[in-house]
Amino acid sequence: MSLSHSTQTRQILMEMEISSQQQTCTVFFDLETTGLGPSCDIVQLAAVCGDHTLNLFMVPRCPIQPGASRVTGFRVRKHRLFLHSRPVLTNSLRESLVSFITFLRMLGCPLLVGHNIRRFDCHVLARALDEFNLRSDFQKVISGFVDTLPLARQLLKDSGLQSFKQENLVKNLLGVSYAAHNALEDVQALQKLYRAMRPTANQIEQHTFTLDSLAVAAVNKAAGGSSGESSLSDRFKTALNITEE
Repeated sequence: MSLSHSTQTRQILMEMEISSQQQTCTVFFDLETTGLGPSCDIVQLAAVCGDHTLNLFMVPRCPIQPGASRVTGFRVRKHRLFLHSRPVLTNSLRESLVSFITFLRMLGCPLLVGHNIRRFDCHVLARALDEFNLRSDFQKVISGFVDTLPLARQLLKDSGLQSFKQENLVKNLLGVSYAAHNALEDVQALQKLYRAMRPTANQIEQHTFTLDSLAVAAVNKAAGGSSGESSLSDRFKTALNITEE
């Protein structure tokens, strides 16, 4: 069951009426994947900016790890994707990335915000973009990334919180619970959390980074001696050390 890129794009255009004078905005995004390893595949990509949302599903090209399936509710049966036993409409990974780029372009070069994205989501996203030669197109339509995990640690360092997982932050700061580990629910909750934390422009700038800066940091970390002919992409992948926060 699939939804073509052209249909998805038309749907986005119909649902969004963004004024031409709109300035840089903040887009909250999240990925659900087949696991936490460096070779995991994207299953869901969601983004929200105010009332504008994007929510895309993909049939992964590798098995969903049992632990990930228990947490997210995603399963694949006969090449169809199910969420909590219900089938969902899917796009190919490339179609989803192109739709994401289209969504961001219409928002006027926004800043992308996510929780724990510096150590996980951005690496998975960068690998997918590179696979389809879409990194350049993607980087032209965004201003950068902000990870709310280190930002929250800075802003709430005297709060006594023992865990800075997003679900825990939402519960403690907003006093609510939500359906965590669904990318759309996660980004909608993060948008509210971000507003409640009220970071200053200077604090946001301190935590802003790009995919290129991540790649440079990964290469420097991996350059512990070998100066072979491995490509930047190869060294970037070997440098990944993804852990759950």
